[in-house]
Amino acid sequence: MTVGSLDRPRKMASTPTGAGSVATALVLKTIAPRAPAHLLVRDRLAAHALHFGDQSIALVQAPAGYGKTSLLAQWRRETLAHGAAVAFLSVDERDDPQRLLQGLVHAMRAGCARPAFGRLLLDGAMGAVGELDGVTAWLAEVAQFSGDVLLIVDEADRLPDAGLTALIYVLHNAPQNLRVAVAARRRIDTVVADLIAYGQCILVDPEMLRFRLEETIGLIANRFGSRFDTDACARLFELTDGWPLGLQLAMAAMARAPDPRKVVETMAANQGGLREHLVGTLIAELSSEDTDFLTRTSLLDSLHPELCQALTGDPQSPERLSRLVRETPVFVTSEDGAWCWLHTLVRDALQGRLAHVPAAERAALHGRAAAWLNGHGMIEQAARHAHAAGQHQTAYELAERCLHDAVKEGRLTAVLEWLDLLPADELERRPRLLLAAAWALALGERHKEAELQVQRVLASPDADAQLRYECALILCAAAYYADEIDRFVDLFAPWAEFAPAGNSWLAQVHANRLAVRAILLGQPAQARRFQLAAKRAEVGKGIGYVVRWGDYIVGFSYVWEGQLVLAEEVLRPALASADADLGRRHPLSCMFAATCAALSYEADRIDEAAALLANRLDILERGGTPDTVLLAYRTAARIAAVKGNEHRALDLLEAMYAMGVSRRLPRLCIASMAEQVRIHAGRYRTQMCDALVRRIDDTVAEAEPNTGPLWRQSVGLLVGLAHAGAAIAARRWQEALDDLAQAGVAAEAMKLGRYQIEIMAMRAFALEQSGANGLALLREAMNLAQTFRLTRTLADAHPALADWARRVSEGQSESGEVIRAIAAARIAVPPPGRQATVPRAVPSVVLTPKEREILELLARNLSNKEIAVAAAVGEGTVKWHLKNLFGKLDASSRKHAVRRALVLGLLEGA
Repeated sequence: MTVGSLDRPRKMASTPTGAGSVATALVLKTIAPRAPAHLLVRDRLAAHALHFGDQSIALVQAPAGYGKTSLLAQWRRETLAHGAAVAFLSVDERDDPQRLLQGLVHAMRAGCARPAFGRLLLDGAMGAVGELDGVTAWLAEVAQFSGDVLLIVDEADRLPDAGLTALIYVLHNAPQNLRVAVAARRRIDTVVADLIAYGQCILVDPEMLRFRLEETIGLIANRFGSRFDTDACARLFELTDGWPLGLQLAMAAMARAPDPRKVVETMAANQGGLREHLVGTLIAELSSEDTDFLTRTSLLDSLHPELCQALTGDPQSPERLSRLVRETPVFVTSEDGAWCWLHTLVRDALQGRLAHVPAAERAALHGRAAAWLNGHGMIEQAARHAHAAGQHQTAYELAERCLHDAVKEGRLTAVLEWLDLLPADELERRPRLLLAAAWALALGERHKEAELQVQRVLASPDADAQLRYECALILCAAAYYADEIDRFVDLFAPWAEFAPAGNSWLAQVHANRLAVRAILLGQPAQARRFQLAAKRAEVGKGIGYVVRWGDYIVGFSYVWEGQLVLAEEVLRPALASADADLGRRHPLSCMFAATCAALSYEADRIDEAAALLANRLDILERGGTPDTVLLAYRTAARIAAVKGNEHRALDLLEAMYAMGVSRRLPRLCIASMAEQVRIHAGRYRTQMCDALVRRIDDTVAEAEPNTGPLWRQSVGLLVGLAHAGAAIAARRWQEALDDLAQAGVAAEAMKLGRYQIEIMAMRAFALEQSGANGLALLREAMNLAQTFRLTRTLADAHPALADWARRVSEGQSESGEVIRAIAAARIAVPPPGRQATVPRAVPSVVLTPKEREILELLARNLSNKEIAVAAAVGEGTVKWHLKNLFGKLDASSRKHAVRRALVLGLLEGA
């Protein structure tokens, strides 16, 4: 994938006349597009990853701008590298069966360097027998070919019906040595549905072609190197939603800018008209009527033919929408085909144009949209459009009907937006809106406001037991986000035995509260039992959000115990599901990502951990629980330290401290300073450690009067580790042992498995340094680290401890993979600069090994004598091989042979 090669534009139809012109056109149609220099190899879409070889037929079907041509180029390279031949054919609306047959023959001649292939098929006799008999003869001749062949057919949706029938015949009757890759924008999947159903054809659809974050990072790194950081890559990925053409347009703008990151910032802020400029290139050729249609429909989140007709009042709107979806690369289509939506970049730019439409006309559009959406049960969208149309009372009534359900589904941002729109008197008159607002406020940094809303709900004379119970759950959530864990336990205690109806969404919420309480009380295994007891199949539809909370709590309970492998088995699929359904920057998705990043870091997958955290810390600051915020910032700081950026690590920890102050979460401040002590203790910086420990003690003393035993216990662990780190920095070994013992008591009481192993290893280190024997304790810690796959726990505890662990592991005859990986923190090394490439002949059945060697030497501009010396053959042998090369490549000179080999993909780097 690269700029300029995501998808080729449609070819202009030409009308050559005469046999010579037809042959020339066919030759041009059989030349594969040039593979770009910055082609990104997408491993998950590689032919072997998709089992293309097993299924023999591959259909790549997506609208323009999704990188179909780039994927075909990747497959072509992979196939040539494995020694098979590749035939390429681009088809169009003129390709009836006879012309298609001619194209297939020329494709085999060019791709396989067999000028005599299909000579009898082109003499006109086969065309007189029957439309498909010629294709049958072509298949038979391919079957007799000596090697494997990949046939690539591009733009197959342009074929006329008769030509498409002939192509389908090829797909259904392909011999064993023939694989076929077909690229199209539409309609082909329906005619090969039987092949897909029977597992004989793989379908690569737009969702598969959409870039993932790690691919976006790789694409930008290929183009801009270290000038782009991971956070900027993530922002660009979110702006384009992984749309390949959007990435191409953005990267084209970045290539022209002195600082590529400024382009992303400008796009994110929608300043300077950059989005308008990018989108203008995509719709420049549209008529004014089409542009006007797109501008007015951009006010809709998603488009439906009937909705567009209701919005515009034009009975031709469904046909116009269908045509634009086919012909313009600005739409994303759904699986059922009825609904579609504009790409984010395009929609934002078009909404900028919509702002210039007269206000009265915009209000009318919103009003028509609200009426249609309300009539089709889309209440929340209807409410937003009604409010935009000035129909405020209608909007408030619709909002009251849907916002409580929005909370169940995790659409908290929508609830908070309505909280800003609703007048205070309207909110007072609508208790369900108050309740929804309280839920949304509790699950974030605005927990104090949530408590005020709950008080207003409870002041109602209609507050029954069920309502009081739901209010108690809200207050528990607010206390948990405020890191008042003792208050959380106290608030939930009177309702712990309350049994909400099994078909209520509150049943899952209740199980979540029970599980969190169990973790806080040091019973993580019991937390999982509560989740297993929840009857998820009976809680109804539309509550995936609260069910995902249950998944998060189960995964977090494993992290709490140090069972990182089991945690990853739960959290990885849950993160993928949350990203897909809730969005990458939803608070719960970010919480999953923070926990998964910690797991990836612990497994020493540093780049993967950085990608998981990219552009999410700001969301966690506002909407994450204290534990996930702590985990995210500590992981980000450790990633920076491993990459050799200690200053960046300390800056991140100071940012966590400042955030702890602003959110009034003293435990985050203490954790920030304790992590800084760990960094400085590893460099034996005694003064810095002592100063930080004094600040920690002062913070604890200030916070303790307002906290309970559970909070003090969790902080006691951090304080003990910080004091131990300061003692180690000053080489006060007995004091370090005493502090580690205190921290170990807290870790054991809370069942914090990873901390227990780390403390065990640190105690072994302190014993060894004090003159005692800590080897047995270290070996036990290493054995436990091996069991729980804690690769970096010992490596990060202290550099000297990591060195000792490495020496011990080298002396063990049977040291596991994790023990071998424990030793040293990895330092990221900048990628080497691009080296000059030398000509390399790609392995292929088309050329013999000696012909490939001669071709490489020929590409280096060597004379026949020089080639003979280099290849250790006679000059006459060189001439003989060159004659064969010229014949296979249909070349007339040495330079022509090299160029032909490059075009056919038989030579790289020349």
